[in-house]
Amino acid sequence: MTILVTGSTGTIGAQVLAHLQGLSVDIRALTRSPETAQLPAGVMAVRGDLADPDSVRAALEGISTLFVLAPNVADELTQAMLTLTVAREAGVKGIVYLSVFGGDAYADVPHFAGKYTAERMIEALDLPATILRPAYFIQNDLRQKDGLLEAGVYGSPIGAKGVSMVDIRDIGEAAAIELVRREQAAAPLGRETYALVGPDGLTGEGIAAIWSEALGRPVRYGGDDLAIMEQRLKTMLPAWHALDLRLMFSRYQTEGAVATADDLARLTKLLGHAPRSYAAFAREAAAQWATA
Repeated sequence: MTILVTGSTGTIGAQVLAHLQGLSVDIRALTRSPETAQLPAGVMAVRGDLADPDSVRAALEGISTLFVLAPNVADELTQAMLTLTVAREAGVKGIVYLSVFGGDAYADVPHFAGKYTAERMIEALDLPATILRPAYFIQNDLRQKDGLLEAGVYGSPIGAKGVSMVDIRDIGEAAAIELVRREQAAAPLGRETYALVGPDGLTGEGIAAIWSEALGRPVRYGGDDLAIMEQRLKTMLPAWHALDLRLMFSRYQTEGAVATADDLARLTKLLGHAPRSYAAFAREAAAQWATA
């Protein structure tokens, strides 16, 4: 049988496919444009869109294990729930669902609350699923490059409570491990939930210090002004998305999103190594920028 990866051409989907390579499983990748999708060798592109349940039904023919990554769009919850429904009706024996760290607590953040509702559906229907809860992606901060190099400013307003940011490579690896485990099992397995987190509770000032060391020049934290952030985001994103992200950062500032020791221990056991650190990411990025 076969694993189907949704969100296959995005940041996380690409990491999942990369970590599935060489693991002796058949892999298909769901994409709206299979004729132009850039996929790893041996991965079959399948046409489909989570907003079109009939296309998902067709794509699930011959599929035994499914990676569900719903896009961050206005109807994300509907897409996730209908995809889970179609998978259940198709008899898929294993699901890995990409949720979010803190979804149960951040009730006023739309994409957090939506993912947690999908988790509740998985529990209520007793679906054979692994729920992965990643924290804020470390690699999101590659967007800070111009500010870091040109102005010496780290501009992401994450505040002073701490966020256990996760490297996307650890997300992809964890997803691949669980997909293969469920695919190779003789029968459906029980539910599992993992927090996908980094080893440090990172603050704005702390990250600025990391970049100062990595770049060998002073970097300061740009501060906590969320209104400015929202206005800047609205030049690039729909207004609903900009507000959603502002609400997320507001909760980071007031409550933080710091992993527990148990979170880190369980993830380390799953991966077989400690989760990657922000400092290691910053050193790698600084070295790449220096040679670009």
